[in-house]
Amino acid sequence: MAATTDSYLEIPASVAGILNENRDPKHLQVLKTFTAALRDKEFRDAVEEEVFSSLLKVLTRLYEELQVAGEDGEDLQSFALQLQLAAECFRAQRNSCVQSTRNQSLLRELGFIDVSLKLLSFLQTINTENTDALFEPVRCGIQFLGNLAVGNQTCKDDIWRLSFPDLFLQLLGVDDEKAVNYISMVLHTCLDETKVEDLSEPENIQLAFRVMELCRTQPDLDWTVIIATQHFLRSSALVENMYSGMSHHERVTLLELLFAQLREEDSEQCGVPPSVARFLASSFQEGCGAVLTLATGSASSDEQVLQEALTVISLLDVLCEMTSDNKQFMILQDHPDLLVTTVGLLEQVHAIGKASKNIFSAAQNFSFSGDGDSSSSSPVISFKAHLIRLIGNLCHRNSSNQNKVRELEGIPLILDNCNIDSNNPFITQWAIFTVRNLLEQNLQNQELVANLERRGPADYSALRELGFLVEERDGSLLLKTVRKDS
Repeated sequence: MAATTDSYLEIPASVAGILNENRDPKHLQVLKTFTAALRDKEFRDAVEEEVFSSLLKVLTRLYEELQVAGEDGEDLQSFALQLQLAAECFRAQRNSCVQSTRNQSLLRELGFIDVSLKLLSFLQTINTENTDALFEPVRCGIQFLGNLAVGNQTCKDDIWRLSFPDLFLQLLGVDDEKAVNYISMVLHTCLDETKVEDLSEPENIQLAFRVMELCRTQPDLDWTVIIATQHFLRSSALVENMYSGMSHHERVTLLELLFAQLREEDSEQCGVPPSVARFLASSFQEGCGAVLTLATGSASSDEQVLQEALTVISLLDVLCEMTSDNKQFMILQDHPDLLVTTVGLLEQVHAIGKASKNIFSAAQNFSFSGDGDSSSSSPVISFKAHLIRLIGNLCHRNSSNQNKVRELEGIPLILDNCNIDSNNPFITQWAIFTVRNLLEQNLQNQELVANLERRGPADYSALRELGFLVEERDGSLLLKTVRKDS
């Protein structure tokens, strides 16, 4: 409930009076009255500088008293009161900044940022069993920083200068979900392109790692996910430096966030620069062989090997999404040897799967019994299908890549994967899609398919869906176009 008009008039003297007396529970009520009054916009806009100066002196005094109390082991009742008073000071500061550029600037000029940050930092050093009493001022102090920063670039810059990176890192490590969410919001509010580049420096990158760790361990904290997708992924320098310093487990988290961002945003709005795509393509080329180790049963039991393979799988998923009609990422069609690597990996995976029964072998298990043999439990589910998909994307209206696949003898390889495989859902559709991209306006590829001798159980009738008719004559296949009106 808002304070009455009469109590408004008493507030300045009451706040100033706190400085002349020993701490008392009645002081908490004075501050609560002030906090409530600040919800009134008319009152908030009319508070004089002198009142805020008194509030700053109260906050400074509390900071000093809490330091002494921590050293002297002051009685718990007095200590708890000091924490409550600190929390209420922060609430008053928080409320004073709501939709008030004037108060934001006034509090900054008076020095509230410096004192508040010092107090927040000191609170992290206190050991107490009553964590709720400690977290209350921490939460309120961080909320004040958030309200101070909103829409005020000067305040953002000051908070950043005084908090980066140590205090941000310290507060992101608080064992309180609300406090972590609040400081994540403050970090997001302060960040801009220049500050993100600061994060990529070796001495600062631990802060970026901490945000990414929270994305992995506490995905319900929306602000950390927003920071990663709206800021981190837009910086190629930061992405490269983070990726290089991450474990494979952490890399998978980064790639999952990137994949989700590509899925959710239009190609023009995802914000991911083409240089990130090039870096990830190179990373895929360098590490793709790791997935082949999964063919041996012992590899799946080695956590390090498994995580390395899962990183390759996640990289492939991201590259498929990037090259799915996203114009700014079609530079990957010309990325050195990416197509060669992908075709070669498909050839190896396909050969391994045929040589003996293993994780890459085609399966016809479509039961939903939930037993351990279900294809859904395979770490390489859809991997071969996605290799074919990436080849198709890289060949889309690109005659050079179409020809390269033919030269690599990749066309028969892809046609040999037109069969249904429960380990690779939709592999037939992706194979058809890729063959269509390989044949489009490419007479040499069309002639190759038309003259292929049948190799294995490939189902060429699926090509009809692409507008082609395959006929067998004297042991060879002839490819004819089918009129759409036929």
